Amino acid sequence: MYDAKSRQKTLKMTITAVFIAILLLEAFIPNIGYITIFPGMPAVTTIPLTVAIYACLMGPKAGATFGLVWGLTSLFRAYTAPNGLVTILLFQNPLICLVPRILSGYLAGLVGKLPLKKKSLAYCLSGITASVTNTLFVILLSALWYGNNSHQLLVALGKISGNLLAVLFVALGANCLLESAFSGIVTPVIASAVNKRLARR
Repeated sequence: MYDAKSRQKTLKMTITAVFIAILLLEAFIPNIGYITIFPGMPAVTTIPLTVAIYACLMGPKAGATFGLVWGLTSLFRAYTAPNGLVTILLFQNPLICLVPRILSGYLAGLVGKLPLKKKSLAYCLSGITASVTNTLFVILLSALWYGNNSHQLLVALGKISGNLLAVLFVALGANCLLESAFSGIVTPVIASAVNKRLARR
């Protein structure tokens, strides 16, 4: 019994180490985890896919911790290699940078564990959830944080004036659609394959 528990613990640690390594590669190798389409604007990120797959395999609590790791790498990048003023204004703020990532991993884990007949559907929804949660909470927290002092952020987003919430939805909405489609399609493919492999052990 002890050996079985020990093997299971070792397996979980190995999976976590592998996924953290993948996350670090995505975070710090150009155009793997963050793909810049419009210079100066937040990049399209493939990392929600990695978060969703890990959360599907390990559950919501582990997913939240993994989301925190993602948030910390984002915070580090924002201070050391920002790709524009928008990144500086949004992601050098720990609240905006960390909370959406943590929630992304947690909610993706919850959705991935839904008792659906087709597990691949739960994984698909998990991938979409990871992307949408991250984008939605970045937008909402940014709007709340800047409030009436939004002029600098609006200028960085290419607007002299306007409703910050609406501008953020337009600016980040396209990224969210691309990320959600990518994560929703790829997450069930990889998560299903990995789960089948783990079930044989």
